[in-house]
Amino acid sequence: MLETNGGRALLFQLLLISFVFFSSVGNGCARITSTFIRSEWPSVDIPLDNEAFALPKGHNAPQQVHITQGDYDGKAVIISWVTLDEPGPSKVQYGTSENQYKFSDEGTVTNYTFYHYKSGYIHHCLVDGLEHNTKYFYKIGLGDSSREFWFQTPPEVHPDASYTFGIIGDLGQTYNSLSTLEHYMQSGAQTVFFVGDLSYADRYQYNDVGIRWDSWGRFIERSAAYQPWIWTAGNHEIEYMPEMGEVVPFKSYLHRYATPYMASKSSNPLWYAIRRASAHIIVLSSYSPFVKYTPQWRWLREELTRVDREKTPWLIILMHAPIYNSNEGHFMEGEAMRAVFESWFVRYKVDLIFAGHVHAYERSYRVSNIHYNVSSGDRYPIPDKAAPIYVTVGDGGNQEGLASRFRDPQPDYSAFREASYGHSTLEIKNRTHAFYHWNRNDDGKKVATDTAIFHNQYWASNLQRRRLKKNHLRNADSSAVSY
Repeated sequence: MLETNGGRALLFQLLLISFVFFSSVGNGCARITSTFIRSEWPSVDIPLDNEAFALPKGHNAPQQVHITQGDYDGKAVIISWVTLDEPGPSKVQYGTSENQYKFSDEGTVTNYTFYHYKSGYIHHCLVDGLEHNTKYFYKIGLGDSSREFWFQTPPEVHPDASYTFGIIGDLGQTYNSLSTLEHYMQSGAQTVFFVGDLSYADRYQYNDVGIRWDSWGRFIERSAAYQPWIWTAGNHEIEYMPEMGEVVPFKSYLHRYATPYMASKSSNPLWYAIRRASAHIIVLSSYSPFVKYTPQWRWLREELTRVDREKTPWLIILMHAPIYNSNEGHFMEGEAMRAVFESWFVRYKVDLIFAGHVHAYERSYRVSNIHYNVSSGDRYPIPDKAAPIYVTVGDGGNQEGLASRFRDPQPDYSAFREASYGHSTLEIKNRTHAFYHWNRNDDGKKVATDTAIFHNQYWASNLQRRRLKKNHLRNADSSAVSY
């Protein structure tokens, strides 16, 4: 009998401990620093003769094909490619049936030099007037050297339009980069948020800088030719190299990767906004002036007033340098932008801010530090239900390797952190909630290591939320943390 009572008491204690633990997780109080640190391959770039960089067959065949959104609302794409031997046509033929191209648009062609490297002929073609939620096939090039691809337009902008985004940052072109890209392509995501640091070509010198931009363009084509990648510029895109006579920042990046900045009334391709499905996405430049009265500051102030949460309830911001980061790598580098913009992020109830730069993964709680100033005692971030969740996904796999040194102890604002390679997915279900996963690249398998359910900032305070939540959350993953 005593044995039975003792067993019951032990069972009760275990149940109580489990209840307290899972309750604390659900309320966002459990901080986790994963001890898993892994690099399957060395952090060196794939050799140029590897099949990952294979040239397409045929004379002057289009290569480095990639697309991005071409307008504000998802009814246009910008299709870009490179021809090496001669300019060739900048025409895109397209239609809704394979091998039947009823429409065509003409683009532009340009090239540039970097030191003694001369780029191929870079084509950008805006294809607009598309129908929402439609699969289009497109063809570029001439004769036997022509190439064919396809893409799917997003659903019409609507508060309950479901959509899945992938998030990749700091990719580079190593074997770990290839692992990340291949895992992402199995995720089912429909558009990539790319949070900066593309090719890492600036780690080379002389003509190899341009050559490594070309290899990276061929490397990502397997995904970027078929779905939009939404571009954010990072520090490795600056390429300020006075020793080579190159002092114009972002020269290679701006020639190669077009953005629809004019559609959102931006004056610069490095910061812009788009609407896609139920999300309003704002891209900021961490390495352009952003303090008060600068063009980026003025533009963001205006763009935030254009956000209509009744149509696009999800407000998402992309940048390169994270505002909240507890890694020793690049610690506090985002502080200047935090001081300038964080009060706006809280006032407008931004849902999520994705960044890269730090070569590890980290997710924050909803916190803010908007009351801090040099004369007050409010020095630390505090829980704030109106604040965004900050996610660092700078773990794509580049040759600089992982940032494995986290600060100890783990700050209160940090929910989960791990130094491993991977990518994230954000599956927006409707106006009320989204499923989020960070997927570690582990031994050739996609592993969802960090999982959460995010509630929308705007609709969370709406009286309809309880009814909508009841209808839409029935199949939610019960193991996921909810915010």
